Amino acid sequence: MKVTGKPAKRTKHTPQRTCIGCRRVLAKRELIRLVRRPEGIVIDPTSKLAGRGAYLHNQRSCWERGLKGTLAQALKVTLTPVDVNYLGEFMKTLPEDETSAGDEIKNRQP
Repeated sequence: MKVTGKPAKRTKHTPQRTCIGCRRVLAKRELIRLVRRPEGIVIDPTSKLAGRGAYLHNQRSCWERGLKGTLAQALKVTLTPVDVNYLGEFMKTLPEDETSAGDEIKNRQP
């Protein structure tokens, strides 16, 4: 006896990564990838650069924790003052935390 019917719809696999600042597991596209390169640590917006990588949220609190030591440990490198300065400048452009960005949108007057 043959069973005919439509095959079950298959869900697409979403790569998961862990933020090294808060240890939350999220979709890879929701995190910012940092890569260890011979010239230093670089931010990888395409997530395709070769090299050892680590992931952080786009919020300042995770970056502050990452710069305190977890980033260096994840990339297996000692951060140079140039790297810390570069990443610190990028961190200043990020929102304070996840809720502050959402609150700004909610508190807007129509």
